[in-house]
Amino acid sequence: MKSLSKSRDNKMIAGVCGGLGQYFNIAPALIRVGFVLATFLGIGMPVLLYLVLVIVIPQE
Repeated sequence: MKSLSKSRDNKMIAGVCGGLGQYFNIAPALIRVGFVLATFLGIGMPVLLYLVLVIVIPQE
């Protein structure tokens, strides 16, 4: 069974993008680029979303 967790191996800051990449079976680099683009383009609140995910998603 799949479960969402922060990655210990594939992490840059807290492992959130690595964990999301493993869960959705896509490259974590794409998720990181998406967060960066959303931040610079002002789409939503990606920094706040990332901080919430750091707190909510359990460690692997």
